[in-house]
Amino acid sequence: MAIVFSEKIILVEGRSDKLKLLKLLDESTEIICTNGTISNVRLEEILSPYEGIPIYAFLDADKSGEQIRSVVRKEYPEAIHLYTNPMFCEVATTPFKVLASILKSVNIKVKRQYLL
Repeated sequence: MAIVFSEKIILVEGRSDKLKLLKLLDESTEIICTNGTISNVRLEEILSPYEGIPIYAFLDADKSGEQIRSVVRKEYPEAIHLYTNPMFCEVATTPFKVLASILKSVNIKVKRQYLL
């Protein structure tokens, strides 16, 4: 089992979501990509090294995002679900200030310049 130094886990769908969030974060947070639809077995495989660390599911406001969210709810009922405005549809296309506000609302530290 790998040693994990992150304080929080954010589960996203794709690499573009991950890269966008990495620009915002101001704390040790692991961002894990599902790379699209995921099974409960695969979800457990990728999240098992992070047992005991808070999980945040920040998925797109579309059919694929809802399918993944459903698996997360079933396997990790303690996970905190973050939602982007359906107007933006994807995490990657959501403006930085909106993402920063969503993250800050659940006490995830973001860089100050994105809060102004």
